[in-house]
Amino acid sequence: MDFPQPSEAAIAHSAELTALIQQRIAQEQGAISFAQYMELALYAPGLGYYSAGARKFGAEGDFVTAPELGGGFAFAMANAGAQVLAQLQGEAVWFEVGAGTGALAEKVLKRLQVLQQLPAHYWILEPSADLRQRQRQHLQASLPEAVFNRCQWLDAPPETPWQGVLVANEVIDALPTTRFILDAGEVYEECVSLDTQGHFLRVMRPADALVAGAVRHVERYLQRPFDDGYCSEVLPQLPYWIQAIAGTQKRGGMLFVDYGYTRQDFYLPERDEGTLLCHYRHRAHDDHFLWPGLQDITASVDFTALAEAGTGAGFTLAGYCSQASFLLANGLPEYIAGYEQNGDEIARYKESQMIKKLVLPGEMGERFQCMGFAKGVDFGSAFHNNDLSYRL
Repeated sequence: MDFPQPSEAAIAHSAELTALIQQRIAQEQGAISFAQYMELALYAPGLGYYSAGARKFGAEGDFVTAPELGGGFAFAMANAGAQVLAQLQGEAVWFEVGAGTGALAEKVLKRLQVLQQLPAHYWILEPSADLRQRQRQHLQASLPEAVFNRCQWLDAPPETPWQGVLVANEVIDALPTTRFILDAGEVYEECVSLDTQGHFLRVMRPADALVAGAVRHVERYLQRPFDDGYCSEVLPQLPYWIQAIAGTQKRGGMLFVDYGYTRQDFYLPERDEGTLLCHYRHRAHDDHFLWPGLQDITASVDFTALAEAGTGAGFTLAGYCSQASFLLANGLPEYIAGYEQNGDEIARYKESQMIKKLVLPGEMGERFQCMGFAKGVDFGSAFHNNDLSYRL
């Protein structure tokens, strides 16, 4: 693929991260799991893709997320969450995990203010110090002071009881994923080693009990074994991650938006190389060893696994549908009617093009899915438009 070439400074940055990963491999008896490699490539302090300062979102970055595509996504998200906030008595929180540029926080808070459902606090859990700074600057410049003062950045998930709405947009796809392969009926885990020249090398090692158990669980669910040579991803840590971020949430809802499939579709026999993708300057490819620290690495979400993790953490599954269905059920037509009254023809055209990207099947509308969970509340009509929970 014809990639735009990184700058000399970016190449040097990637080389520094590469040396760190090589050192870690040497310390771990010559190989680390792919999940460990992905964690270092994305989150190594000061060097990983999400920890360093390169621009990631928008036209100048590597990909565009829904909150950057006009205001329709946040409008619908706020409408859905407002139904939950209205049912809570006492202080309520809006908790966003991985806030990107801060665009979703800005637009959600403005819509909640209109709906008179502003939360007492807007928490942001953001591992990147660079993104934290950008979020803070953006929100301080775009929100009224009284609204901005509700924003708080967390260093770790809350450890004390709270109630409110938790939102994670394109977060689970970036969790370090385990890669597995079947050989002679046995489960092996994909690891990363080094060849004689010090280049990264894909190797397989027998899976430990946690990984093997997760793969066998999927096989039992599918009621068929994986064929030899079948390679894919699994997130055995997902239940623990959900418990970590929402274990102290006593009442409220959770909303997850990401690209992925139900388990039946995630593990189709023909999808035997998994779903792993890399993103660099709006180009998708499968070379996860290319320029560590300069590209995103993601895997699609098994929404059946997410449903299992959420209900296992004490929540009720509120609904599951495509992003298009969710947006249309939560006020997108109202939002469209509002901007169509704008006298600026160019602005109307730009907004309409972004709406198309959000809802059309060939864009984000069907590729992205939304899943909601509830505890002691009701999401009302949020998932009344084409709920696909029966497919999980």
